[in-house]
Amino acid sequence: MRTVSFKLPRELDEALDELARTRRTTRSELVREAIEALARASGKRASFTTLAGDLVGSVDGPADLATNPKHLAGYGK
Repeated sequence: MRTVSFKLPRELDEALDELARTRRTTRSELVREAIEALARASGKRASFTTLAGDLVGSVDGPADLATNPKHLAGYGK
């Protein structure tokens, strides 16, 4: 992840601290969630690859089913 720096008014900074404590999460996570929600609300559509990116490598199995003849046996019949 990249590090981004920005300025907040004191009141917003305090609200962010309080929300992070209440939700037991980090300030960074809350800011990421807020930006993602704003991007979705604006109609910006992410690609499937971007949306499913955190799932890559989360399942054990063959590396690439399309190149393994054993997994293609009977396909299309």
